[in-house]
Amino acid sequence: MKILTAEQIRQADAYTIANEPITSIELMERAARTFAKWFERQFPDKERQVIVFCGPGNNGGDGLAIARMLIREFYDVKTWVLEISPKKSEDFRINFKNLKKQRRPLASLKKDDPFPVLPKGAIVIDAIFGSGLNRPVEGYWAELINWLNGQPVTRVSVDIPSGMFADAPTTGAAVKAHYTFTFEVPKLGFLFPENNEYVGNWTCESIGLHPDFIASLETPWHFVTQEMVRSMLHQRRKYAHKGTFGHALLVAGSYGKVGAGILAARACLRSGAGLVTIHAPSCAYQILQIAFPEAMVMVDEGELFIQQSRFDFSRYSAVGIGPGIGTADATALALRAMLEQADHPLVLDADALNLLARHPEFWEHVPENSILTPHPKEFERLFGKTSDSFERNALQREMARKYKVFIVLKGAYTCTSTPEGICYFNSTGNPGMATGGSGDVLTGMLTGLLAQGYSPFETCVLGVYLHGLAGDLAAEELQQEALLASDIISHIGRAFLKLRSDES
Repeated sequence: MKILTAEQIRQADAYTIANEPITSIELMERAARTFAKWFERQFPDKERQVIVFCGPGNNGGDGLAIARMLIREFYDVKTWVLEISPKKSEDFRINFKNLKKQRRPLASLKKDDPFPVLPKGAIVIDAIFGSGLNRPVEGYWAELINWLNGQPVTRVSVDIPSGMFADAPTTGAAVKAHYTFTFEVPKLGFLFPENNEYVGNWTCESIGLHPDFIASLETPWHFVTQEMVRSMLHQRRKYAHKGTFGHALLVAGSYGKVGAGILAARACLRSGAGLVTIHAPSCAYQILQIAFPEAMVMVDEGELFIQQSRFDFSRYSAVGIGPGIGTADATALALRAMLEQADHPLVLDADALNLLARHPEFWEHVPENSILTPHPKEFERLFGKTSDSFERNALQREMARKYKVFIVLKGAYTCTSTPEGICYFNSTGNPGMATGGSGDVLTGMLTGLLAQGYSPFETCVLGVYLHGLAGDLAAEELQQEALLASDIISHIGRAFLKLRSDES
């Protein structure tokens, strides 16, 4: 699913009106009906009062139409029209006349009027400012928004929380919605952590904007859907054998961090790799052989950490480096040797990234199309600080292009940037996965998929999606607070099953 700017959505609206064809007011009616149907599912209790705040533009027009539709469904609705400007959009005027015919409470709020009294537990529908807002909300209307944020009500925003910018950092007052219902495609700002307090739980549904025009639009941002991921899944043939599915090598572990290698190796095989070998320091040998008999173990020259300088990667279909290896000077030299001797894309995580940040001269040896999986702090060590998520996303895209690698920036909506600078935001996962070892599991899964012949792009998008889906399935069973990294591994098979069963 494409993520479009506010300007691109306006262009899509205009194209749809001209080419469907459909009038502007009919398109607004369709959007309002889509919202109203969702609202009825989300809030079936019609005894709760619904209070709609409408600005003077088309977002306010949406709010007026929504109020009318909810009245017809027997909700107790009161509508406030905010006199922010004497200028009203034409569709606002039409919907204002239509709402007046319902003969239900309809009031206006002017600058410096006392704020209305809101009953506790009411639902406030925010249709004040839309995505066309081009400057911070200030003065009386900012005070109103801040006041609404402090009321004991449920706040629901239409398309975007009022005051929030879709494509840039939000600097003024903005509604802190509990729910946001947005039209057609997600807004980029919804996917960044600093906007979570504004957006709350967001939902996106199509209002039938012209598919040909949307297909023609170029964007560097995409939101990963189940349909997209399903299309990537390989089917196994009857006469396949373990060699068919690749031999993965994981360079992992050091004294006190052998568990990282075990988690990565388990995840690697659970993701479908035919064979996995763990290269680890000699102190890990017995632990690995006992804890994970399905893996083969290759012992490093170093006893406590990896330090050897010669590697033969020719036997392996994919190589993942980093979980638990530590940052000793000898390990840094070993990493450089591995990078120099690799002849195909690598998966680099954890301490491999920390060492790369300490030794930027290693970058010239990183193979093209390698996959780097930093969390935000590792990303900062690698590429520097940024002031906000928009700036960080731009830097991520720039670095992926510069080094011709895939950068998987882990987070609530893990973002994969390609060597072309295109970003894919993941749609699965939950806060319960913020637990030690979760990243090691992802590294193992990515290495396992790469070993099976998935392209680096498919590996990133499919692997991140499956990782999050396995975490979601584990959280459903165990609750987020109780989630362990090993629980994610144990639900990888169910994640594959869900993808395939939903397909059928």
